[in-house]
Amino acid sequence: MTYGANSGERDRTHSIIKGIKDRTGLEAAPHLTCIDATPDELRTIARDYWNNGIRHIVALRGDLPPGSGKPEMYASDLVTLLKEVADFDISVAAYPEVHPEAKSAQADLLNLKRKVDAGANRAITQFFFDVESYLRFRDRCVSAGIDVEIIPGILPVSNFKQAKKFADMTNVRIPAWMAQMFDGLDDDAETRKLVGANIAMDMVKILSREGVKDFHFYTLNRAEMSYAICHTLGVRPGL
Repeated sequence: MTYGANSGERDRTHSIIKGIKDRTGLEAAPHLTCIDATPDELRTIARDYWNNGIRHIVALRGDLPPGSGKPEMYASDLVTLLKEVADFDISVAAYPEVHPEAKSAQADLLNLKRKVDAGANRAITQFFFDVESYLRFRDRCVSAGIDVEIIPGILPVSNFKQAKKFADMTNVRIPAWMAQMFDGLDDDAETRKLVGANIAMDMVKILSREGVKDFHFYTLNRAEMSYAICHTLGVRPGL
């Protein structure tokens, strides 16, 4: 879950995470970005999280403000800082189809390796719709000596126009077959949900056959589709 930079929002984050753990037994993980905070502020936030029983953090650089120059900290620096504060369980971001700001696919891969070498425990990928792009990326990670789990990010699509906008912003390719499946459904929200759920379920099934054990769903604050997908795949509360 995302976090706020001010103390009031951090207190709210702590309360929500504690509530999730108490009510479900699940370990929630706050996102922490370094683009909008100083190292001292980040250390304070990290100690605050640790003292509140939060052990898992998703460490991200964050989006650059328009017109800004080179950032003072990167996600690999944030991972190093967090590990200096305490032995956090840290997830970082990975990009099967290359980060839009990366100079090349190899440079992007080396950036992920820096995050892992700094102490990241796993990587969660940007969403994708071409399963082969994930599998090729996973192979490249192995060849580069990146030995952590690469968790695929799954985006259940209920609004194709919105998904295409996100994809264009993040350098994610939408296969032609997928666009065809949503063709003519602009005014049919219910059918779009069914199509999107089936695409996501098929992706999970294929990836499972390729040895993937864990998945990250981008719910966009709408959990119904992800819940239905997990239920259909046999993942139930308490199991």
